[in-house]
Amino acid sequence: MTFPKNFLWGGAIAANQIEGAYDVDGKGLSVTDITTAGSLDAPRMLTYKLNGKLEKTPAMPGAGLPEGAVGAIDPNSYYPNHVAIDFYHHYKEDIKMFADTGFKVFRLSIAWTRIFPKGDEEKPNQAGLDFYRNVFEECKKYGIEPLVTISHYEDPLYLSEKYHDWSDRKMIDMYVKYAKTLFEEYKGLVKYRLTFNEINTTLLMLNSFGNKVDDDKVYQHAYQKLHYQFVASVRAVKLAHEIDPNYVVGNMICGIVDYPLTPDPKDILLNRHMWEQDIFYCGGCTMQG
Repeated sequence: MTFPKNFLWGGAIAANQIEGAYDVDGKGLSVTDITTAGSLDAPRMLTYKLNGKLEKTPAMPGAGLPEGAVGAIDPNSYYPNHVAIDFYHHYKEDIKMFADTGFKVFRLSIAWTRIFPKGDEEKPNQAGLDFYRNVFEECKKYGIEPLVTISHYEDPLYLSEKYHDWSDRKMIDMYVKYAKTLFEEYKGLVKYRLTFNEINTTLLMLNSFGNKVDDDKVYQHAYQKLHYQFVASVRAVKLAHEIDPNYVVGNMICGIVDYPLTPDPKDILLNRHMWEQDIFYCGGCTMQG
């Protein structure tokens, strides 16, 4: 057996993992921009102001900010994405090194707040559009195919505060407008896209990696958020094909293997149930092309 001649070998990153320049050229704050570093013994924290006082809360699944809180930067905290590897200013040399490895596809994400700083502006931020156009053109120079994730864990902070992390269907229109801008702006430069990164982590993270959430309201929010994201994803895919029939657009699932604690049928069935909830549910709802 051999791989097809045009098989795309490559690697992947996300804007919030490498770009840095979190407040450069008109970029607005995203949720990731107020998320501190964590460690083996301490969780990542969300920093915010409440009644004028700077506070922190663990960045745990379903937590979010307290009512009335406004995301803020703590000058005494470390935020990994604020500088990262400064891909924003060094993308040319970084892409060259990527090309030197022989990779032919580069999966990267776009920071929503570089395009729409708050998320609901009438017109996009031209500096943000120009940056990604330059990145895609640099990829093409080396024969690298960009695979672009539209939303990768960094919703605009303003929208997240206003609509409580996808708790309002108005987020759908905001997202579709953002996606439409990308489809039109980079037509001819980007063929492959993912609407959401690991969309199922909204459920998966509630009971994984030592987390245990028993609050029914948290699950209700998670399923409501997913419903709106499913609708947004489908609308974006439909729109993409209308703009360019050659576009290939889908979604991404985080597939993590779980094993039952014992061979007891109860444990085996429980493990199966968790797979159905955390992976298969979103997989069945995001079958797109």
